[in-house]
Amino acid sequence: MGDNVENTTKYSNFSHFSRETINNLAIYEELLLETNKKLNLIARSTEKTIWNRHFLDSIQIIDFIDKKCTICADLGSGAGFPGLVLAIAAKERKMMTKFVLYEKSKKKSNFLNVVSKKLNLNTKIISENIFNQKKIEADIIVARAFKPIDKILQLIHEKSENFKNLLLFLGKNGKQTLIDASKVWELEYKEEKSITSDDSLIVNIKKIKKKID
Repeated sequence: MGDNVENTTKYSNFSHFSRETINNLAIYEELLLETNKKLNLIARSTEKTIWNRHFLDSIQIIDFIDKKCTICADLGSGAGFPGLVLAIAAKERKMMTKFVLYEKSKKKSNFLNVVSKKLNLNTKIISENIFNQKKIEADIIVARAFKPIDKILQLIHEKSENFKNLLLFLGKNGKQTLIDASKVWELEYKEEKSITSDDSLIVNIKKIKKKID
């Protein structure tokens, strides 16, 4: 599987990660491609760009996760982006963080479990609708291609009392969606341009408060 990774262009953006991490990602890729033949985990059009479009895009936020973080929750994890990728990177850094992946699809959550066990990751897979949870107990919450920002903010406002960071991946309309959200919410946040797309943003939100009409 990923035991004999060659130094190719495919892995060039991961040169600052260990061989173990690259091997683990290669195993993940193989399992993903094999499972994708039967399940719609990722768009077929992205199968040849997994390392950049999915792995690199996900792993870019690992530095936002404090090593003392106890729980990082991934909302609507899908095929494991960013949750599983972050768990792989955290393993290299010997972080104690548990990555809790919420994915309501049984088939997708089964896949997440298979990869997690294969790579011995510090994860917990919850195969339930996150909107049905009474609480989201996590220091850091991440969401990529999950729901519109207003729904995510409402969800966190209602169900997470003590989060420290909410990390959102926003697409080409991200700036405008932030402006629109700020009309309803008081937000304390920082934004950075995504390293995989000039049109995308990574937004690090530390406080959320609903404005009074």
